[in-house]
Amino acid sequence: MAATLNSLGMVAGEASGDLLAALVLAGVNQRWPGVQCMGIGGPRMAEQGFQAWWPHERLAVRGYIEVLRHYRDIVAIRNELKARWLAQPPQVFMGVDAPDFNLSLAKALREAGVPTMQMVCPSIWAWRPERVQTLRQSVDHVLCLFPFEPELLKQHGIGATYMGHPLAQAIPMHPDKAAARRRLGLPADARVVALLPGSRASEIQYLAERFVRTAMLLAQQHPDLQFVLPAVPSLKPRLDDLLQRLKAPEQLRVLSGQSHDALAACDVTLVASGTATLEAALFKRPMVIAYNMHWLSWQLMRRQRLQPWVGLPNILLQDRVVPELLQDQATPQAMAQDLMHWLDSPQQVADLQQRFEQLHHTLTRDTPTLVTDAIQEVLDR
Repeated sequence: MAATLNSLGMVAGEASGDLLAALVLAGVNQRWPGVQCMGIGGPRMAEQGFQAWWPHERLAVRGYIEVLRHYRDIVAIRNELKARWLAQPPQVFMGVDAPDFNLSLAKALREAGVPTMQMVCPSIWAWRPERVQTLRQSVDHVLCLFPFEPELLKQHGIGATYMGHPLAQAIPMHPDKAAARRRLGLPADARVVALLPGSRASEIQYLAERFVRTAMLLAQQHPDLQFVLPAVPSLKPRLDDLLQRLKAPEQLRVLSGQSHDALAACDVTLVASGTATLEAALFKRPMVIAYNMHWLSWQLMRRQRLQPWVGLPNILLQDRVVPELLQDQATPQAMAQDLMHWLDSPQQVADLQQRFEQLHHTLTRDTPTLVTDAIQEVLDR
């Protein structure tokens, strides 16, 4: 007889993890009504009944130097969480992305007899391949977003399930641009640029001003353009202050959340490298990918890269389908030029959208069922 899941510990370390986990929690609640889910998460998980002992923003740091600044706080949270769960273990622990935080926690829980899972395979195919050893020691099963990952993990003796990408189910195959523009109060016939500098405070620090200056440059050259900048609500005041300080044009607005509306409404997006690039691809939007971080973090990361690209659309399609401007390349002038190239190239946009639609079909699976089946398998061992 199949075991019943009564408690699930989860840790999602940032906005994208909160979204992924929430989509899966809906399936967990349906399969095991009354299950208690707790740990670290965000507002979307809370909507599914998740008890967040800490908000996910506490872990949302990227880059070696940036992590060092928050190291003591992050380690203190992990130690407290570990002690709490070793004293009162959940039936299953599932880390959601954030491998540097989750895998050491999973290892300790696994050694104490708790079945452990990792949703989102660390990108061992992109950089830091040595993490596969840590993964094997830490978790019983990996839930993979991309179809090539389970076979790769199998070669290292790690059980895995291709669950598809939950975002592929959450985002419509043919987004309604007109409806999104109505929701955001944008003119139906305007040319709209969405600016997505990231959801972490460190990304706002290193990218937001460059993105806003890009918009200011474009607005000067093309006064008809409209700009929307969706912000994590906790970071919105910081962005509002930035716009005021730079005297940004009135056709640039900061939104509270609403990143999916912004992507549905726009004609092109300037987006920070990360999950948002995949969201933009699923919305079939041409994009310019940009990233900037502390120079020392960049030097360390650059040496460990295995792929010629950093953006998920390029990696998944194994082709440079969208431009990437990294570190010193990410100037307002270069970003503005690449954005205008998309706006002036309708045939190239149509070709790109066709490739993104094929990718969307590949990533669409019955994720909640595949995930809950995998949880059941781990639970029954």
